[in-house]
Amino acid sequence: MNTAVVIPAYNEEKTLRDVIHAVKKYVQNIIVVDDGSHDTTESIAQEEDVTFLKHAVNLGKGAALKTGCDYAVTQNIHKIIVLDADGQHDPEKIPEFIEKLKHVDLVFGHRTLGTAMPFVLRFGNAFINKTTKILYGINIKDTQCGYRGFTTDTYKKIRWNASDYSMESEMIALAGRHKVSYAQIPIQTIYADKYKGTTVLDGVSIVMKMFLWRFFK
Repeated sequence: MNTAVVIPAYNEEKTLRDVIHAVKKYVQNIIVVDDGSHDTTESIAQEEDVTFLKHAVNLGKGAALKTGCDYAVTQNIHKIIVLDADGQHDPEKIPEFIEKLKHVDLVFGHRTLGTAMPFVLRFGNAFINKTTKILYGINIKDTQCGYRGFTTDTYKKIRWNASDYSMESEMIALAGRHKVSYAQIPIQTIYADKYKGTTVLDGVSIVMKMFLWRFFK
């Protein structure tokens, strides 16, 4: 009961129920944040035994995750796992995240960079990974993977401002600044929609923000 899983969801009616059921095998405390969906995401979440939070309008993944994590902190949760609602992240890895958090502050999932990952994502991730190491001294294999875990004390240090996908890089920047301990876990990822998530323009924006966070924040 000291662990919560936060799931941001935006128009995920096709996959949300299955993701919730899979997560419940390992953690009962589930927080779903509906980020202004226009489909049946809300009704699906409310039919399940989960904590349901809702944004009236779409604010972005970073905002949805922050809403869920902020709520978890108020519930005296000790560990927070965050994963996507689209089925990309395998909940079977949750016990590994929980175990790692007994020893470190922050755990990153890293996707195997095989042919399943679109080439543009592999190239962009490699570039952002290198930039992260140079700017912040954090050497991780997949800076853009959204499957992560952290203690609530760590969350207070890495609580991001970004409302979009750049929150994943801002989290790393803050982790580097606060010298939090971290580990990595390899995960399998299913790409149901290769164009969903971070675009090339998003990647350019993320790198620019990383420089700004390093030198001007």
